[in-house]
Amino acid sequence: MAKSLQDILALCKDNDVQMIDFKLTDIDGRWRHLSIPVERLTEDTMVSGIGFDASNYGYAAVENSDMVFIPVLDSAVIDTYAATPTLSMIGDVMVIARPDNKPFDQYPRNVAKRAIDYMKELGIADQMLIGPEYEFYVFDGIDYANDPENMGYSIYASQAEWSSGDVNDNNNGYLLRNGRGYHAALPMDTCNDLRTNMCLAMKDWGIAVKYHHPEVGACGQMEIEVELGDMVTMADNTMNTKYIIKNEAVLEGRTATLMPKPVFGEAGNGMHVHMLLRKDGKPVFYDENGYGQLSDTALYFIGGMLEHAASLCALTNPSTNSYKRLVPGYEAPVTIGYAMSNRSAVVRIPAYAKNPDVKRFELRNPDATCNPYFAYAAILMAGLDGIKNKIDPHAKGWGPYDFNLFELPDEEKAKLSGLPATLDQALDALEKDHDYLTAGGVFPEKLLQLHIARRRKDAKEISNRPHPMEFAMYYDL
Repeated sequence: MAKSLQDILALCKDNDVQMIDFKLTDIDGRWRHLSIPVERLTEDTMVSGIGFDASNYGYAAVENSDMVFIPVLDSAVIDTYAATPTLSMIGDVMVIARPDNKPFDQYPRNVAKRAIDYMKELGIADQMLIGPEYEFYVFDGIDYANDPENMGYSIYASQAEWSSGDVNDNNNGYLLRNGRGYHAALPMDTCNDLRTNMCLAMKDWGIAVKYHHPEVGACGQMEIEVELGDMVTMADNTMNTKYIIKNEAVLEGRTATLMPKPVFGEAGNGMHVHMLLRKDGKPVFYDENGYGQLSDTALYFIGGMLEHAASLCALTNPSTNSYKRLVPGYEAPVTIGYAMSNRSAVVRIPAYAKNPDVKRFELRNPDATCNPYFAYAAILMAGLDGIKNKIDPHAKGWGPYDFNLFELPDEEKAKLSGLPATLDQALDALEKDHDYLTAGGVFPEKLLQLHIARRRKDAKEISNRPHPMEFAMYYDL
């Protein structure tokens, strides 16, 4: 891990690096990049930064868009996806000011760092550890069109049962039936080696992997789970992981997507987030005598997440496609509640995490269309609000739901609170409920307004277009 410019230059020399590639995150959670020749990386770069037009990233006003980014030293890694030997570094964005530049408060990484600082100022904890689960599909190909006279998409997946009979696909008989992909073995699991390559690449990028396996979706759904890590670093690594997954798939002539619901009738892609807090190196969430061995502080944290679950969705599930996943029947969470091992509740407490040092819970609704810096910071802010206000999830009637929610009588189901059913509903909730995010100056009001406006535009783009299913349902009326 690089600590100084000299460390970076030595790394470049040892690997014959010719270019330095800087990666920045836009408001939507996509990486942008800019490259310089290695000889242009100097001490002045680390102090004065590199200028760029931030207005094209979605968060800065055009009249104040000239900003600089400062390379983050310990993010340096060899980017093997570039043909020329290249060193990749993440950048922190700064507003140009005198005498010294200052962090741009709308930049995603700065928001996440400010959330951690706020947690420390409250004295609640000094470290938040999180561990995302990355679910994604690998397809052999994808076509889509959105022309006025032609709208639709086609997915090519050689291991799916729908490929039987296609002379251009794998017809050896080892095909997976719908919903039967979970832990499927070779030869049905056609992506085993690809997932292994992804995990080995993640290791090279400093990301510790727990395991990988096929997921439920039979047409190529995968999961890679990583070890717990510091929140800001894990946000960096979420960006890195998405980059690796996509590029490794391309190297094998395939394509990977983390969109929440690419295939109707198959399991969707979530990004469950495991989390715990520590203070002075000791676990904050553990209590041997508490429900699920959780402390009151942990339950209040859960209470905060459930209290703000609807508005959180606008940041953790910010796409129209997100709400095609959050429906009953696919192990996706739909109920605002908590429980031990109940996957239909928003918050699940893994029974296998018995050690006090790793006692935790997971928030199951997020997906990878989120900007991870915003999503993780928002989750933390909701939890801190729960702790500050001692929001008891049991007293609020949110569980624990240690039973099958789908088997409840209809009158009992009607009493349950659910997540938003659409992106517009989540944005409505965020407009009404965001004081917990702006506390401590973590999320600027202007940033939330920009986010809402961009996502409203997305929702309108979808709602204004005819859907192929509408032709089947209404064409003959």
